[in-house]
Amino acid sequence: MDNKPQDKTFLGHPRGLATLFFTEMWERFSYYGMRAILLFYMYYSVTKGGLGFDKTTAASIMSIYGSLVYLSSVFGGFVSDRVLGSRKTVFIGGVLIMFGHIALATPFGRTALYISIALIVIGTGLLKPNVSNMVGDLYSDNDLRRDAGFSIFVFGINMGAFLAPIIVGYLGQNVNFHLGFSLAAIGMFFGLVQYSIDGKKYLSKESLYPSDPIEGKELRNVIFKSLLWVILLVLILIIMQLFNALNITNIINLITIIAVVIPLYYFVIMLASKKITKREHSQVLAYIPLFIASILFWSIEEQGSVVLALFANEQTRLSVFGLSFPSSFFQSMNPLFIMLYVPFFARLWTKLGEKQPSSPVKFAYGLFFAGISFLWMMLPGMLFGTEAKVSPLWLIMSWALVICGEMLISPIGLSVTSKLAPNAFKAQMMSIWFLSDAVAQALNAQIVRLYSHGTEIAYYGVVGAITVVFGILMLALAPKIKKLMLDAA
Repeated sequence: MDNKPQDKTFLGHPRGLATLFFTEMWERFSYYGMRAILLFYMYYSVTKGGLGFDKTTAASIMSIYGSLVYLSSVFGGFVSDRVLGSRKTVFIGGVLIMFGHIALATPFGRTALYISIALIVIGTGLLKPNVSNMVGDLYSDNDLRRDAGFSIFVFGINMGAFLAPIIVGYLGQNVNFHLGFSLAAIGMFFGLVQYSIDGKKYLSKESLYPSDPIEGKELRNVIFKSLLWVILLVLILIIMQLFNALNITNIINLITIIAVVIPLYYFVIMLASKKITKREHSQVLAYIPLFIASILFWSIEEQGSVVLALFANEQTRLSVFGLSFPSSFFQSMNPLFIMLYVPFFARLWTKLGEKQPSSPVKFAYGLFFAGISFLWMMLPGMLFGTEAKVSPLWLIMSWALVICGEMLISPIGLSVTSKLAPNAFKAQMMSIWFLSDAVAQALNAQIVRLYSHGTEIAYYGVVGAITVVFGILMLALAPKIKKLMLDAA
């Protein structure tokens, strides 16, 4: 792509960056706005405008929902690369997301909830990975603006995620849940309008076409395999129905098993493949403990919208200096701390240069921060009891700690994944990285069932301690892992 000075029309970057910046900002606004109030909508009683789920089921649904979103990104990448091209795939994804929020805005209860989950899961899987790829396509490989462009794009993501819980959360909890979901749908609508109008002017024509179109015999094979998987899934559901086991709990269990098996399958295929060299085999082995560490980290980080949301709603004083606010406001803490920390960590790694810790050591430190953020949450219950209302500062400090861990794991994980990926499995390896979050949330769907006022202190303590212990193990194994990574540490 020709990047002449006159093309620099958005903060010194290609104008298409603005198109994708605002598209993703509105998509994240709609998603995180919905997520900020969905848990409360599910477990509040019908008289309070909710669906009346018990808290345990509602918490499990929230976790498995997040897992499905990340699992669907694999499907979205395939559709874009092989069938529709990124521009069409993103638009279709946005439309499905918008209709998912509209479904939640209707008064059709649990049926609307399940329809919404299906639409938003598929829509997000189509949209999210492909918007990021389109950002990269704005720049040539040697364009020095590339990293800065992604930084601007990530800021847009977090700005949308920061504003949504404040605006949608206020309307949802203080006025009406359906009004909050409607605003999330409106946000996605704005994103689609802006994407459609600007996309025709500023996005490359290449984005209209698949990069590796699927044709002929291969197309028939993909259709055949897809039908086999669909038939297998339908048979499993029929068998569950015959044994009176087709209920929300067992469906969550089934999705958990699928989420865990998929990355295991990928690792077995890669390690057994004749397409990878001895060097690449060593690097894949080095990646496995990093993958496990990322699962442990995301397990804690993603509980911010589940367990910590329950704590915020039931055990936190929701007022500061006489001003009251809804519990959903706390969902803004995650993107807020990311925006605050990114410049600091970027400068830190630049300043340290070759003296900075290796990737395995950074992962170990990230696990320490994540584990300590949960150990910290033991203290309110130990000091004041689990029925008392405590200062909001307890939750704010927990988020401040876990996002330090995210700065040490999330961007480092993306970087090390690209470095360790075998040539024959580059795209699949990046999918595996995102699947670590899917596995984490699928496992969360099981463990959050153990959370209650009676188990709260032990819950935070055990989950936090396991993560810290694995961090210590990771630190001890870091030299061995670094050796297996060869020169990619």
